Amino acid sequence: MSSQGTAIFSKINRRILDTPNPSPYIKDVKRGLDEALVRRISNDKKEPRWMLDHRLQSLDIFYKKKMPEWGADLSSLDLDGIIYYAPLGAGSGSNDDWDNVPDDIRKVYDRLGIPEAERKVLAGVGAQYESEVIYHKLKKEWETLGVIFLDMDDALREHEDLVREYFMKCVPASDHKFTALHGAVWSGGTFLYVPKGVHIREPLQAYFRMNAKNMGQFEHTLIIVEEAADVQYIEGCSAPKYGSQGLHAGLVEIFVKPAAKMRYSSVENWSRDTYNLNTKRAIVERDATMEWVGGNMGSGVTMLYPCSVLVGEGAHCDHLGIAFANADQWQDTGAKVLHMAPRTSSTVLSKSISTGGGVSVYRGLLKVAPHAYGCTARVQCDALLLDEHSRTDTVPDMQIKNHDVTIAHEATVGKISTDDVFYLMSRGLTEEQAFTMIVHGFIEPIVRSLPLEYAVEMNRLIELEMEGSVG
Repeated sequence: MSSQGTAIFSKINRRILDTPNPSPYIKDVKRGLDEALVRRISNDKKEPRWMLDHRLQSLDIFYKKKMPEWGADLSSLDLDGIIYYAPLGAGSGSNDDWDNVPDDIRKVYDRLGIPEAERKVLAGVGAQYESEVIYHKLKKEWETLGVIFLDMDDALREHEDLVREYFMKCVPASDHKFTALHGAVWSGGTFLYVPKGVHIREPLQAYFRMNAKNMGQFEHTLIIVEEAADVQYIEGCSAPKYGSQGLHAGLVEIFVKPAAKMRYSSVENWSRDTYNLNTKRAIVERDATMEWVGGNMGSGVTMLYPCSVLVGEGAHCDHLGIAFANADQWQDTGAKVLHMAPRTSSTVLSKSISTGGGVSVYRGLLKVAPHAYGCTARVQCDALLLDEHSRTDTVPDMQIKNHDVTIAHEATVGKISTDDVFYLMSRGLTEEQAFTMIVHGFIEPIVRSLPLEYAVEMNRLIELEMEGSVG
């Protein structure tokens, strides 16, 4: 695609992401949180008693927990003004036929290209709109091999014992205030179970869309990859801009069993109105591999630190992340790796870009337990500043309790070289094109790990964020 064509496509895509549908379903919806709302959510979904008890216990923890006093400033977040549950946003629940999705909602996903991607390159797709999953489908060939790919509400009804065994066992409600909030009001999300030895060739994808003003979204993603299985899962998300607060506090739990491999990729492009306070964690067993690939941009405030707990000997994880902070944005992102078994290994590569006075922070934890001998870990944080007004910080926390390990940490901060820009302009590029090419080169080691369509989209989103930042 030509640079002109890319720019046109990107501007069209921005209008899609920033243009809301009408939302009459929130006219009389109560804002704020109380026990009656939690009970209503559970009752609407016809949940078993143990899930209602879990929700109520989580609500009690939420009330007792304090707001985080580190990282991004959350003092302006008005939790009483958020809509925690909007059940009528997508009609009558999930189904496996796009034609049954309400026209105005389906058009959003059509314009984003998700049904087309499903036909061409995906093993399965889920789509959530507000508090409801409105579409979920897995290709028949994987169903016959025992793969389960459902929205969480259906999974709880159809596979209650399996859900109960794993639900919020990786990330408990007591972890922090927003995991407790999630445990109380979660709705929708994805359940993925891959049986022993099954290798799914094509990625599975879920896309989460917030549409209404002051909306909150609390999807729950639960993934279980059995021994020697292999799967790749992709999440995307967006919300329109209103000039008033929205909240995203989803939760991702992943269980990677011995010798299995899991890759989780996400591109989070919430609007500037959104507080993105997401939690993601994986438990990685013997000789298994967990890969995290993520891009964070768009939201006004992000606090997100995917975590790998390496509990089995020989377990490995890779964390690859990009954060883009523009005007009025605080991107507080990073990674947590806990080496809890011998001969485990990890790599963290974080790239951040700051412009327009934006703030990007890498906040990471690397922990090696006393008995975890023979571990290797490498952390590399690279930051790029595009102007004199922006800021970047690196806040590493390394707790190494064993001396028989190999640990490396490197952090760099730089600006775009005027010599590089001059050279590219001498080859016929404009100044803006030269800046964009250098930025693409900076993030390329991470973007190349994304599936092709997401890599193209990530580059387009970066180009959109950079518009007007040169000159």
